[in-house]
Formats: sequence, structure tokens, C-alpha cells
Amino acid sequence: MLLDSLSFCQKTKGMEIVAWCIMTNHVHLVFRCVGAEEPQQVLGDFKRYTSNKIVKAIKENPKESRKEFLLEQFKKAAEKVSNVKHHQFWRHDNKPIELWSNKVIQEKVSYVHQNPVTAGLVFKAEDYVYSSAIDYSGEEGLLKDIVVFEYYG
Repeated sequence: MLLDSLSFCQKTKGMEIVAWCIMTNHVHLVFRCVGAEEPQQVLGDFKRYTSNKIVKAIKENPKESRKEFLLEQFKKAAEKVSNVKHHQFWRHDNKPIELWSNKVIQEKVSYVHQNPVTAGLVFKAEDYVYSSAIDYSGEEGLLKDIVVFEYYG
């Protein structure tokens, strides 16, 4: 669902993804928007759409053994914020960082790709399936049209 939504944002909202990584409890994105929409608007749309899809999938999956627990947690989280009515899936504390130099971009791309390595999920970043690290090794990953950042010092 997350990959489908990111792909949709690439195709229709001008999202150019430089690096991405989906971890078990968070997502990292390095992207920019080309066109009329602002990055915070695109990210907000992405989060709204994916949260609705994921909550619906949990509700409708008869094999989800944690259904009641998860929905209750999302409901409690929604009660703590004013702009969500039923289920709060994503946290509101994004940590956007303006990428103002090639050096900073390279640092953030590396950080995103090293997340699964640091977590002990893989030995090499490009071995983690839910990441753009494979794109940086010359292969093609799950998400198409990644804008591979080339750092020239």
C-alpha cells in the first residue's frame, strides 16, 4: 500500500523521490516536489490516503489477530489530537530537514539507506528490499523512477 501510494505521488503529484526506506515502524523519504504542490501538502495527502487504506485493510482482514488492539491504539491516538476523528495512524512529528547542499543530501541519503543495517536487519543496505539502496547499487528496486543522487564532492 505504501509503495503504491508513493508511486501515485510520483506520477500525479510531482514527487521526485531521491531515497526511501520503509522500516517496521517508520518511513524515511528524501524527496522534492516539482510543479504546483508543496512538499508538506503532498506528504499530508500521502499520509491521509495510506492511513485510511491501512486501517481499512486491518478492519477487513479476518486473519489479523491484533485487529482490536491496533484499532484501539489508533482510536486512543486520535483522541489526543484535534484534527483526526477516528483513527490516528501516522505520528504528527515529522522531522523535515531542508537539504541545502550536496553534502547534506548525501548524508541524508546514506542515513536512510543505512537504517536497516543499523537495525540489524541486513548486512548490506542494498540487500534490504523495502529501500532505494538497491537503486544506488545499479539495480532497480521495488519503486520505479527513483532520482538517484549523484554526489560530486
